[in-house]
Amino acid sequence: MTTSNIKARIPCDIHKVWEVVTDVEHYTWRSDLSRTEVINDKQFIEYTKEDYPTTFTITATEPYKCWEFDMENSNMEGHWIGIFTSRDGETEIDFTEHVTVKKFFMKPFVKSYLKKQQAQFVSDLRKAVSYLTEE
Repeated sequence: MTTSNIKARIPCDIHKVWEVVTDVEHYTWRSDLSRTEVINDKQFIEYTKEDYPTTFTITATEPYKCWEFDMENSNMEGHWIGIFTSRDGETEIDFTEHVTVKKFFMKPFVKSYLKKQQAQFVSDLRKAVSYLTEE
């Protein structure tokens, strides 16, 4: 199993950050996705720009504090934990992924891939909330 973590401070109210991150139907702020599909209130699928699907199953939700889900596709399976903390009108995020690759030859690349994906997510999130703070 590989674990990757990213922490960042987002200059936006925790309620707005939470809404952006957890509203999977409104994914257009994500530069890595082509679409999402909501299966039910606990499950959704994200499709990359190459139309590669990953299924997510929400396992815990504590509004404005914690959001967790299991994730799986043909290459990996794992668990994601998102912790949200309000600090001086800004939001601290602490996102951790625990991933097991299904194809042994991918193992050497998974850590760097996760780090890249997490950095892109935070970059996209910063851009998305900057529009909200301008309104």
